[in-house]
Amino acid sequence: MGKKTAREKLAVEKTHRKIVLDKAFGGMQPGEKMLVATPQIVDAYIRDIPHGETRTIPQLRADLATREACDGACPLSSSIFVRIVAEAALEDMADGIPPSEVSPFWRVVAGADKIAKKLNIDPDWIDQQRALEAAS
Repeated sequence: MGKKTAREKLAVEKTHRKIVLDKAFGGMQPGEKMLVATPQIVDAYIRDIPHGETRTIPQLRADLATREACDGACPLSSSIFVRIVAEAALEDMADGIPPSEVSPFWRVVAGADKIAKKLNIDPDWIDQQRALEAAS
């Protein structure tokens, strides 16, 4: 069995979890409630960002945590899920789907972000997409 594509990872149905921390983790303290989202939740959040607007991954985490009545969202899984969404969008575009029809990951990933360097695309393209949207 081969490696799963990002689209396959995105399609896996998972449920989010809320964990009460017993030790400090990811900038959160013991006793605080941490959201572990899902790739689908992150994808929906990104798709809801209005055209021409951007968010940071910390903003995404804070917004998702607030929606779920948590003190914060897991920084590790959130970043992994953003990468899955971005890679699934890139797979779609490689298959000919236009950027306007994929999850607009560039609204949360800037070309200078560490995650951008892990993607199979020139980080400058991400910044160009942001500039195009901001101008329209």
